[in-house]
Amino acid sequence: MWADVDTKQDFLNFSEVADLVVDVVGSPAMRPVSVGVFGTWGTGKSTLLNLIEGGLSTEERKGKFIVVRFDAWLYQGFDDSRAALMEVIATTLLEAAKDNEGLLKKAKSLLGRVNKMRALGLAAEVGAIAMGVPTMGWLNQAFGAVGDFISGDGDAEDLDAVREAGKTAKERGKGLLDPEKQRTPPKEIAAFRNEFEEVLRGLGKTLVVFVDNLDRCLPPQTIHTLEALRLFLFMDHTAFVVAADEDMVRHSVSKHFNDPGDRHVTDYLDKLIQVPVRVPSLGVQEVRAYLFLLFASAARNVPADKVESLRAKLEDNLRKAWKEEPISAEDALAVLGPNPPSDVALGFGIAERMAPMLVSQEQVQGNPRIVKRMLNVVRMRSQVAKRREMPVDEALVAKLALFERCTDSMATAHLYREINAADDGKPEVLANLSKLLNEDAKVFEDSCPKEWKPRAAFIREWLALEPQLAGVNLRPLVYLSRETLPLRSLRGGLSEPAAEGLRMLLRATSISSRSANNAADSIPESERVAVMKAMLETFRPHADWNTRPDGFHGALILAERSAQAANDLAAFIRRANPQKLPPWLGTLVKDKDWFKVGETR
Repeated sequence: MWADVDTKQDFLNFSEVADLVVDVVGSPAMRPVSVGVFGTWGTGKSTLLNLIEGGLSTEERKGKFIVVRFDAWLYQGFDDSRAALMEVIATTLLEAAKDNEGLLKKAKSLLGRVNKMRALGLAAEVGAIAMGVPTMGWLNQAFGAVGDFISGDGDAEDLDAVREAGKTAKERGKGLLDPEKQRTPPKEIAAFRNEFEEVLRGLGKTLVVFVDNLDRCLPPQTIHTLEALRLFLFMDHTAFVVAADEDMVRHSVSKHFNDPGDRHVTDYLDKLIQVPVRVPSLGVQEVRAYLFLLFASAARNVPADKVESLRAKLEDNLRKAWKEEPISAEDALAVLGPNPPSDVALGFGIAERMAPMLVSQEQVQGNPRIVKRMLNVVRMRSQVAKRREMPVDEALVAKLALFERCTDSMATAHLYREINAADDGKPEVLANLSKLLNEDAKVFEDSCPKEWKPRAAFIREWLALEPQLAGVNLRPLVYLSRETLPLRSLRGGLSEPAAEGLRMLLRATSISSRSANNAADSIPESERVAVMKAMLETFRPHADWNTRPDGFHGALILAERSAQAANDLAAFIRRANPQKLPPWLGTLVKDKDWFKVGETR
């Protein structure tokens, strides 16, 4: 199994890009500088940050940098991101200055000034309620209570809320501002910047701030973090490396500034991010090498130094790809020693066959996190099969997992239904289609079941992969994949119009899709709740709600046509996201009446 976290090992051939960023950050002529590491979810942004940080810690550069890691998402809902970022940096500088008595005093003053900045934020919050502007936290309760009095609905409980808010405001203000030392926000900001620069100059080092998970934040948190970089910290002896999904940041900027237009959004980002760097997309050879390293690193009896030797060999081969052939699986195995473990050899064979499809299919596109999660599914099922002495090997499990990943739930349900219906677990549809692999693509597609036709090109390529499935009892694989059974049983009880509506809704890519809306209208009212339950079953295995599951727009369409179906969807969303809704989901449901109703219960 493989941990689903970022790593400090370069299994993705990112070291060249990391070295380029290190050169930019390390050049005095480039500072102050801001670097944007842009990539979508799961492409390896955090891993690239780790490699950049490692490059700043080499013997050659040791002692020249003070590194700060700031996870913007960690503070969402708990703290003002601007003050939080300043406090993290000020605390780090205080630690760096502990052996210098003169600087230590300034560093302590810098940290103390963060409290004053927080106090200015408190004053703004108090001013907001006085002006009738909704605020957050304890003041929001007071605002609601004042609203009740204005409407004539106030009671003793509301009066207590107002009194408590006033008391809290007084307590929070104590010790933060001395009336004789109050300053305006511009003066506080200027004072903070001056002390900050004095401490950095005294330390004689460059401050490098890594900001991660910015794209997971809601728009206000995203903007506040970016504004902190620009207003407070962007000065000499500083460098900032911001990792984010550029599209999500653009979305936040657009929302925060009320859709100013693409040009203004671009201008805003260009002013904040001077050097944009794209996380390299993985090609077939990179994914193949990545899979080799995952299989080798997971083997219990392969020493770490052998894995590192393999990594270095693959990296060298990839860098010379313009003039050398890819290293063979046999030569890669030989790096691990004369007798590599059999499970590693099997894994390398799987990597060899599957890498092209993991790159070409739109559901994966070489995304390393998706690849790793799929391999974890394969490894878990293989371990269950081994413990129960089931007649399947990891290559068979991997091939079925690839089908699940690269098709939709309806196609997978049809495959498993065909397997279960066959007396010997050997579905005729696979045998028949296997005979057509050399025929014209149109002939192959016409012979596919309707659930498979949209993915006919993939299925044709998938069937050609080793091991061959025709004539193999596949029922044990259905057992290993039994998390799909609820969908099959639910769909089996639907009428044909409802089943067809379910299929269309799961394919919806927007709430304005005419075909999906027509399909929802065609579902009998008595079956709409059952269709929603079937859809929710397809979403249940979805592990990371920072990405949208296939068919979610279809669920939103159906929710508008059935109050009970909407209630089921709202309850499911809250169970799947008990803490915070990811930005994309919050945007889709925040204005839905059926979701607001659930919030008041």
